[in-house]
Amino acid sequence: MSSPQEPYQPGHPGPGQQQLPQQPGPYAAAGPFGLPGEEPPARRRPRLWVVLTAIGGVLLLVGLGIVILVNVAGSATNQAKGLADGFTRLVIAGDSSKAYDDYLDPALQEQLSKESFISGIASLNMDDTCEPEYNDLQVATENGVKSADIVGLITCEGRNVDLAYRFEGTDELKMTNIKLRPAA
Repeated sequence: MSSPQEPYQPGHPGPGQQQLPQQPGPYAAAGPFGLPGEEPPARRRPRLWVVLTAIGGVLLLVGLGIVILVNVAGSATNQAKGLADGFTRLVIAGDSSKAYDDYLDPALQEQLSKESFISGIASLNMDDTCEPEYNDLQVATENGVKSADIVGLITCEGRNVDLAYRFEGTDELKMTNIKLRPAA
């Protein structure tokens, strides 16, 4: 039949078990850290991850700043080039009156009459063969006033025209200075 089982008593091996020798000290019994007498493993410190995360965050912010700066500067440059293109296309097409009304600042209109502007543009004999090329385009903002300086050349069949424009304004840029003359 079966033999009666004895209740478990601490420090005494049960049936079919061996007793391990007892060792003094804080880590006397085998526990979750390994064998008796071994020190627990050092706690993993996340310093490396913290440092890498901080460096990654800084690099991300720098990259984002560069993208924003390029877009802001690029949009101002594109706006200035668009103004210069629009004005030059009207002048080349012979629509000098619309160019005068739409692009010239009122202060420049006071200095240069519409009739003088139109006759001066007509004396350049520009036609459909003329193409503008902008050699230097500089934009700036100072005290909320935007400015754009454009220098270039209008190349026509058999002749060239030097150009230099200055646009200024807070919201809408208007031409404040213009130079169109036959190239030397």
